[in-house]
Order: sequence, then C-alpha cells, then structure tokens
Amino acid sequence: MTEQQIDGESPADAAATTYLEGLGARLRADGCVVTATTWQGHRVVIGSRSDRKVKWFGTKVELFVLAAAVPEVDQASLHGFTGWAMDYCKHLRSGLPGARNAAMILPALVSGSVRRSATDWAAKDARVLGTTLVGRPVVVQTAAPGTGRVTMYRGRVAWGGMFTGHVLEKAALYFP
Repeated sequence: MTEQQIDGESPADAAATTYLEGLGARLRADGCVVTATTWQGHRVVIGSRSDRKVKWFGTKVELFVLAAAVPEVDQASLHGFTGWAMDYCKHLRSGLPGARNAAMILPALVSGSVRRSATDWAAKDARVLGTTLVGRPVVVQTAAPGTGRVTMYRGRVAWGGMFTGHVLEKAALYFP
C-alpha cells in the first residue's frame, strides 16, 4: 500500500524549505544582511553584502543572493526568476553604477523537482545586464532536508571577470 500525503507540504517541498532556512543562516554567518520578499507568490530569501579589495583596484562589488523554493524548476521559470532578480537588484544596489561599482547576483531556485533544461541553462553561462550587473543562475535540487545538488556556471565572464573567484567562493559557502 502506498501512503499519500493529502494536506500540508510534500517531502520535496519540506526539503526545499529546510534548505532555504539553512541558506539564510549561512548568509547571516558570513555577514550578509538578510531580508525577504515574494516572487509569484513564493517567499524569496535575500542576502546582500558589499566588499572592496585592493586587488580589484578599489572597486566595490555588491553580492546579492535571491533564493526561492518552488514546486518545480524548468528553464522558463529559472529564466523568469533570473530576469526578475537582476531587475530587482538593479534598484537595491548602492552607489552609482559604473567602473567603480559592480553587482554580482546569484538568483537561485530550490526544488525537489528540477528539469534538465534548467540545469543546462544555469550551467551554460552567466547573464549580464548592462555592464555592471552579472547574474549566475543557481539551481538546487533537494533530495532530503538540508541537502541539495547545486548547478551553476563556474567559468569566467568578460564583464566582472576579476570578481569570479570571490563570487564562486561565496557561492560554495552559501550553496554547499
């Protein structure tokens, strides 16, 4: 006999929710300001931090992480969320956009059900908006509470390339 859950969250939804809670804790532990908003009825965890290093010639990079748990991730939903997240961060960033200020964005969708089209799209390349907003879409497929299989583009980009190591280091910390 197969047991079916009639009310409440499915185990996949519970795993995604648990992953988001852990993400919020990891963001706070790294010194990020953590807030929340909604996207298409889904709660979005937002983490942000700002860093400036000599090796970046004094340029300030703002890192934004926006993550939502959804029932299923496909290429269309990841594309839509990435576009929304990049536009949202364009209005959150501080300072004037330009050569001395850059924004790196990690828009992440978390789900127990992830289609191959979404992981392929996330791994393919970073997305650039203007010359100072670079997004690296992230897909997290949760199998059990607190765990996830993470897919994202880990290569270099033409715009914002000097921040690649920093962004990938933070991504590995936030999305284990």
